[in-house]
Amino acid sequence: MPLELAVILPTLNERGNLAPLVQRIDAALSSVVGVDGWEVLIVDDDSGDGTADEARELARADSRVRVIQRIGRRGLASAAIEGFCATAAPFVAVMDADHQHDPALLPEMLAGLKADDAEICIASRFAEGASTADWAEPEREKLSGIANAVARRITGTQLSDPMSGYFMVSTATARTLAPRLSGIGFKILLDLLATAPKVLGAGLKVREFPLNFAARRDGVSKLDRAVLFDFLAGLYDKLLGRAIPTRFALFGTVGALGVIVHMAVLAILLLGFGEGFVLAQAAAVWAAMTFNFWLNNWLTYRDKRLKGWGAVLRGWAGFCATCAVGAFANVAAATFLQGQGAHWALAALAGIVIGSVWNYALSSRFVWGRF
Repeated sequence: MPLELAVILPTLNERGNLAPLVQRIDAALSSVVGVDGWEVLIVDDDSGDGTADEARELARADSRVRVIQRIGRRGLASAAIEGFCATAAPFVAVMDADHQHDPALLPEMLAGLKADDAEICIASRFAEGASTADWAEPEREKLSGIANAVARRITGTQLSDPMSGYFMVSTATARTLAPRLSGIGFKILLDLLATAPKVLGAGLKVREFPLNFAARRDGVSKLDRAVLFDFLAGLYDKLLGRAIPTRFALFGTVGALGVIVHMAVLAILLLGFGEGFVLAQAAAVWAAMTFNFWLNNWLTYRDKRLKGWGAVLRGWAGFCATCAVGAFANVAAATFLQGQGAHWALAALAGIVIGSVWNYALSSRFVWGRF
């Protein structure tokens, strides 16, 4: 039978989950779309556990399995977008590779799209008849509920689970929207729903399917508290990302928090301990730079996060050196502009912007290795 459906599996360290998941997908789909009517597209972010090699072994034994191994790129949303553009199937599904998403829903979702009942089918953790009992992570479930409430306001929909990671859509629709998708973070569905009215002139017709959200089968979750930051970054990108690069905005936000840390340390040392201004200022600068490095490493560059004491210390030293150069650029530019007659406040603001851009460019390249 002709190819009808591509199932995209974005992966990071999911080696042990792949073979049994492909078997489950086969059991769910082969009797519905035929033996050759589907394919699995594994988009791996250069996993350290050999996930891509395992996927290639599966592909050698089963031509319905294909692999994209990405070097220097990471993130579920961008992996899904690459999958949209890499398949010839008229319909495409995105699901997790950890077995929390049940492949048994795939035939029903496909039937809904083919019958024109919907333009996008979503497996919902919170629809009537769904269950999260096996998930057993109440804190994350609560955060998902909050994020869903925000997402409903952004997308203008009343879906029970607009933050779901398991959905199916026509490939033509996905590729039409792809140039306007941000590819940031892990919630590609939210991006699709928010982008559709701007590109298509109307929101997508949605149908939800109740999902029994299961526990992870093997390995450990890659989601941590920074996923909330990813969610906020994705919302920011949809609202203002075409005017200001999102990662630069996040870098600037961290810098603004660093100013608060700087002033707090300075006040404590000056007023609380009676230290001299020079010593207090130096300590405040060191504390702010250390704080900024830690928060940028954890949030802004979480896809390139430095790990291990050696890497972290080298990164911290490089970040401090970068900030020192940026501070010089800040002062030099502001002094020059003020000398040319610019108002002191405008000159200072221009210096801050120039210093921030300098710090962002150099630290991205030399600390976290990204252009």
